[in-house]
Amino acid sequence: MLNSSELRKLRSLKTPVGIQRFLDAMPYHLAPTAWSPRVVLRERTAHCLEGAIFAAAALRVLGFPPLLLDLEADNDTDHVLAVFKVRGHWGALAKSNFTGCRYREPVYRTLRELALSYFHIYFNLRGERTLRRYSRPVNLTRFDQDQWMTSEKNIWVVPNHLCDIPHMPLLNPAQVKNLTRVDGRTVQGEIVGHQRNNTTPRPRIFRQS
Repeated sequence: MLNSSELRKLRSLKTPVGIQRFLDAMPYHLAPTAWSPRVVLRERTAHCLEGAIFAAAALRVLGFPPLLLDLEADNDTDHVLAVFKVRGHWGALAKSNFTGCRYREPVYRTLRELALSYFHIYFNLRGERTLRRYSRPVNLTRFDQDQWMTSEKNIWVVPNHLCDIPHMPLLNPAQVKNLTRVDGRTVQGEIVGHQRNNTTPRPRIFRQS
């Protein structure tokens, strides 16, 4: 379990928006790690996967179920969201190296609607629109025996599970065939502050480029 100091910190975030602001204030790092929320709190840095897992833990402390949803791409890396529901509508929290791949207000009636809200700004550095599929939400309480909130070791069990579960298509083949590339102004707006590491191999689950 998280200790009293860690619990106080997470409770001090108060709302999903507070959790997102905490994520946004942390530097994005590019190491191929899978840190627990405890390690993220200590190191004060995270990437996509770790940010989503941290957000899920914070949501749990605030009384929400700790849910992750995986967005799957072609010719690109996955993106992981912590999702939550308010008055019957879905929202999302995320840590991202791209400007628009972060917070979503809880206004989406379905998870498909929520996933599609990321489509326009989900592209690789060649300008190709790459988002294709999304998963069902995964409740991280299933990994409580693996100490996913507090482990000092990398919690690879979580991303491995996200990679293995079924994903639903967002587009049909005709839609994929007719996709256009993202315009240059959109690319520049999305990569403000973008960090890139050309030497570190990227696990499939991390949206880093």
